Amino acid sequence: MNIEEANVVKSEADLLVSEADVEIAIKRLAQEITCQLKDSRPLILCVMNGGLIFTGQLLTKLVFPLEVDYVHATRYGHNTNGTTLQWTVKPQLNLKGRSVLLLDDILDEGVTLAAIADYCRQEGATEVFMAVLVEKLHLRKVTPGMKADFTGIEIGDRFLFGYGLDYKGYWRNAPGIYAVKGL
Repeated sequence: MNIEEANVVKSEADLLVSEADVEIAIKRLAQEITCQLKDSRPLILCVMNGGLIFTGQLLTKLVFPLEVDYVHATRYGHNTNGTTLQWTVKPQLNLKGRSVLLLDDILDEGVTLAAIADYCRQEGATEVFMAVLVEKLHLRKVTPGMKADFTGIEIGDRFLFGYGLDYKGYWRNAPGIYAVKGL
């Protein structure tokens, strides 16, 4: 994809959730997470690259002791679909005996998040929670009925970008959640 194509995608996209509404959802999530995890000294794991913007916006609203690390595992790369999970970076901090909160941009089919959560449990995490900015509403979850513990926004089954979500590697920086025209 070249810059002209990327600009066309953005100009034709449907804005589904404004930047202001995303910020409201993140503030609500921070309150929910604080209520549940404030006394557990959790380890926050940002799922890169998609979770970067969401994590950055959320962390300053979590005003309790926590540690931060990141993981980088993907099925997509710069493609719009993928099958094999590829680990680029595993957590650097010890997970044994910890409450772990995974932060990611989206729960779509859930393959990546489920695999990361399983890894955390295998490494000795006592509990693993998932927080996502966006959850897509469809029936293709890796485990039927799979839900994140904390969800900011629920959106129908469209190809999304913005606020961490990308389209072929572009527009993670778009202010709001957009849907690609026709997808």
